[in-house]
Amino acid sequence: MKKKMVSLQEFSEKIPSGATLLIGGFLGDGTPDLLIDEILKTDKGDFTVIANDTAFPNQGIGKLITQKRVKKAIVSHIGTNPDTQKQMIEGSLVVELVPQGTLAERIRAGGFGLGGILTPTGLGTIVENGKSKIQIGGREYLIESAIKADFALLKAKKADWYGNLTFAYTARNFNTFMAFAGDCTIAEIDELVPIGGLNPEDVVVPHAVVHFLVRRSRS
Repeated sequence: MKKKMVSLQEFSEKIPSGATLLIGGFLGDGTPDLLIDEILKTDKGDFTVIANDTAFPNQGIGKLITQKRVKKAIVSHIGTNPDTQKQMIEGSLVVELVPQGTLAERIRAGGFGLGGILTPTGLGTIVENGKSKIQIGGREYLIESAIKADFALLKAKKADWYGNLTFAYTARNFNTFMAFAGDCTIAEIDELVPIGGLNPEDVVVPHAVVHFLVRRSRS
């Protein structure tokens, strides 16, 4: 069995500057803060971050924004983070705003090997600029491309040694489908249990798509 448990330093060494990062969470809930903090201990940056949002200044993904480690953010909203807004207006940060449902399904499509999705969301707005459209059954749809990334950084409640993951209630949010869309998926976990220690019905992300685990300290 491949060794999946790695130290924070080993994790950090795997992430290069310029990487594209899928990061789980919703306004900081379910965000892998430990992994983000470890990245910030290095001088790495120039990241493209794909997430639901950029949280708040100096919180969750917002820490990467505040310290100017992100060159592009693909998110559904930035309204809670004035640092994101300021950098976008200044031109130091490219922000691609995507309707939340569209963003989720584009990531899901990337994880399951699809080329993209069809959606009516955004028709007749700036969202459709530069995108192809198609008619099906007398209805018009935008063609939205699938999203994949170099790394998917997740926050899970529990894992077993194989890498099967469970989540705490709504903290699962974007984590569950992002797990499938990263070339390398790394999960920060609160608790590690023996193989057989998870109820199979509680497993949301299977071990086959999880490459590495980083355990949060018990202290």
